[in-house]
Amino acid sequence: MEMDTADRIARARAGDHDAFRDLVQSHSHELQVHCYRILGSLQDAEDALQETLVSAWRNLGEFGQRSSLRTWLYKIATNRCLDMLRADSRRPRIVPPLPEAALPEPIGAGDTPPWLEPYPDVLLDHIVDQRPGPEARYETTEAISLAFITALQLLPPRQRAALVLRDVLGYHTAEVTQMLDATQESVQSALKRARATVDNHLADSRSTGSIRGSRRPARRPDTAAEHRLVARLTDALERADLDALIELLVTDVRLSMPPVMLEYRGIESARRVLAAVTFRPGLTYRVVTTRANGQPAFGLYQADPHASVYRAYSLLVITTAGDHITAITCFNANVLTRFGLPRTLAETD
Repeated sequence: MEMDTADRIARARAGDHDAFRDLVQSHSHELQVHCYRILGSLQDAEDALQETLVSAWRNLGEFGQRSSLRTWLYKIATNRCLDMLRADSRRPRIVPPLPEAALPEPIGAGDTPPWLEPYPDVLLDHIVDQRPGPEARYETTEAISLAFITALQLLPPRQRAALVLRDVLGYHTAEVTQMLDATQESVQSALKRARATVDNHLADSRSTGSIRGSRRPARRPDTAAEHRLVARLTDALERADLDALIELLVTDVRLSMPPVMLEYRGIESARRVLAAVTFRPGLTYRVVTTRANGQPAFGLYQADPHASVYRAYSLLVITTAGDHITAITCFNANVLTRFGLPRTLAETD
């Protein structure tokens, strides 16, 4: 295997594009997830991945094989993400207007960043090896959840990168130091601060549902309880049964709607928001189930009163605890194509 890699490197350095593709194809999906964790946006992660591969192709002659090819690629990807964050060219994005409805007063701006996008689970299936290194502190499933991705976005860029490299991927501190061109002291300081912020955010997220649900979200997907919950939520949405949906929520449920930076908490706020926006009289829906960030997700389609179709309305991603929902994150309909979902559904589908 090492001879094959060395041979491919030699051929790629000589200008063989096919050899280069063979070298990097087994790493490309995990590199995209890495960029997504740091950037919080699938669109930006795709851009960062492409720029990483272009840089690797152009600079392959500088790869001295003192580290593995995978580590070298992660270093390039990490620094490309940091460059993007420093440039800040992707923010602010155009924020769509609020729904044409009288919304209740939110608890505040919330901490969900406006650029946050969901990550399709189907893309995670392509990762060859998801096992983190021995230094990892977070499980793979937790490290892709919306709560974790949101927590990462609260960190300054270098803290974010250090924590992902060390605590998610499991690189040793010395390796992280080299990848970030930093000192060991600065990396250790960044990790200390980053861990405190992320752990506090996750602890707050896990405390949601402590009254009517478990204190910690279920980590294993596709459990029997989750299947029942998905079926009940789908039924409530398609029957426009607000009371049935409310029964599925924990007392202190959270609702957020990136890129609109508003957050609602509690059943009564949830009822008012859903009644004002989703369950307005005359609106009917069809639902297509999918998964995002290791969590159940729902493509929501609204009936067009002037045509025999249902048009893409939004993507809902839910966080669960046992047989209840602790959080609902509502994304714009433009993310549905990332999940292979159509823009319209026929009435007979």
